[in-house]
Amino acid sequence: MQTPPLSRETEARLRYRDGTFDIVFPGSYVVCAITGTRIPLDRLRYWSVERQEAYADAGAALRGLRGSQA
Repeated sequence: MQTPPLSRETEARLRYRDGTFDIVFPGSYVVCAITGTRIPLDRLRYWSVERQEAYADAGAALRGLRGSQA
């Protein structure tokens, strides 16, 4: 039995590390923890290793970091 190919619109599961990430489950995007927007993997630039979450842009990353300092 063959596994069907993944849809191009599948959410990836990643393990975030310093300066890189590992793909745990393949997909085409992740979701920003702050804005909820989809981030294509080839455009993913901001994430938190400690919180294991992705951010759409620098502003969202800053809001995520500030939230962790509360």
